[in-house]
Amino acid sequence: MLTWKDIINFSVKGNPTPDKRIEKTDAEWKEALSPEQFYITRKKGTEPAHSGALCTAHEAGKYNCVCCDTPLFDSTIKFESGTGWPSFTQPIKENAIKYEKDSSFGMIRVEVMCNTCDAHLGHVFPDGPEPSGLRYCINSESLQLQQENTVHE
Repeated sequence: MLTWKDIINFSVKGNPTPDKRIEKTDAEWKEALSPEQFYITRKKGTEPAHSGALCTAHEAGKYNCVCCDTPLFDSTIKFESGTGWPSFTQPIKENAIKYEKDSSFGMIRVEVMCNTCDAHLGHVFPDGPEPSGLRYCINSESLQLQQENTVHE
């Protein structure tokens, strides 16, 4: 289980190696994504609080990267944080997420990205529930829910 200390170490000393890498040009991403998905995932945007379709989703399944379909989070570790964005306590596996220090907007935070394609997902904070104490605060537009009872193509 990852802890805040692990997150800080990744953001300072380097991230775990992803299982694979996917790299595309901005033009290729623009063609594959909606304008809102492109803005959030490729330009580090943020959707307004409480506006994302996955904020209140409770179906069992995997939350995959909207850009490259890499599994990032599982529904079993999703929780209601009251922040207005889908929140998770852990990634689906340690090397699914990439971490970088973010000092934009006069704050110091840790940005989380898909480790496969570098899509901006959101941020992680040390104010989540036990046992990890982590809260991955993720934009709905950066995720797609693959429900357990559906076949994903």
